[in-house]
Amino acid sequence: MKDRLLQLEKAALSEISSIKSKEAIVEFKNKYLGRKGELASLFRELGGFPPEERPVIGELINTIRGRIEARVNSLITVFAQDERIQRLKAEKVDVTLPGRYLPSGKRHPITQIMNDVKRIFLGMGFTVAEGPEVETDYYNFEALNIPKDHPARDMQDTFYISDDILLRTHTSPVQIRVMQSQKPPLRVIVPGKVYRRDSDITHTPMFHQVEGFMVDEHITFGNLKGVLSAFLHSLFGEDIAVRFRPSFFPFTEPSAEVDIQCVICNGKGCRVCKNSGWLEILGSGMIHPMVFKAVGYDSERFTGFAFGMGIERIAMLKFGIDDIRLFFENDVRFLRQF
Repeated sequence: MKDRLLQLEKAALSEISSIKSKEAIVEFKNKYLGRKGELASLFRELGGFPPEERPVIGELINTIRGRIEARVNSLITVFAQDERIQRLKAEKVDVTLPGRYLPSGKRHPITQIMNDVKRIFLGMGFTVAEGPEVETDYYNFEALNIPKDHPARDMQDTFYISDDILLRTHTSPVQIRVMQSQKPPLRVIVPGKVYRRDSDITHTPMFHQVEGFMVDEHITFGNLKGVLSAFLHSLFGEDIAVRFRPSFFPFTEPSAEVDIQCVICNGKGCRVCKNSGWLEILGSGMIHPMVFKAVGYDSERFTGFAFGMGIERIAMLKFGIDDIRLFFENDVRFLRQF
């Protein structure tokens, strides 16, 4: 048996020295070391030997197996290294070749303007609040002094889900939610999406607004004018002219529309500003006492102002865009300009 084992080892080592491929080494391994291989076959013959000889022969079989396995593993390592070298040669990079252009992403113009608005108001000490886009009639209308029979509801053109549930038409409901949960002093802006039944070159069914409000003792219309003038000068430039016009909103009294000098014609008059030299930019006013009553504030002690603006309109003026629908078409040629 010893002679058979030594001859088997000699034949195996002779055969392995001529192996030149990874596939051949796998076949060799199965032939000699596999479960049905030569060594396994000899191991099964141990039962026919006297008990005193079995340990010696078994140890010799294991020794020979170990030597053959060492040669196999060594050869596998060599083949793996050669394969890696060949792969690296095939994948080598010519560093003298020009690089490939990878276009970088850009922030959407709406995102850019929204970030600018938030940055300016955060710099003035405002905080940011958010609220649900699916609202109740109470928060969207009634708490803002717009009862069910109020004609101002016609201005909103609302998407109703049920008689009492709707898609919010402005971000003002968050003003009510914040004032219900917090006491003055408050200085808050509310950016977000709003929804109205409207679609043309200047309106879309979904658009973005920023609501803002400040509540404290002794807040006056002068504070409103100062904050909004500082905001508009920061956004459009120090030289831009700003004016306040009397207006009406159910949730503010007195109310004012805020205009800026036309950024297209510099106030000279053009098609964009309808030859007036001015562009309406946002609505504002002193918070109505009925709104304070809805949130449990003492209107004799506290006063405040609120304002709201459409982000798409500001982006159109800042970037000279004449069709609001371009913001939502995801045309790469359009987006690359920003």
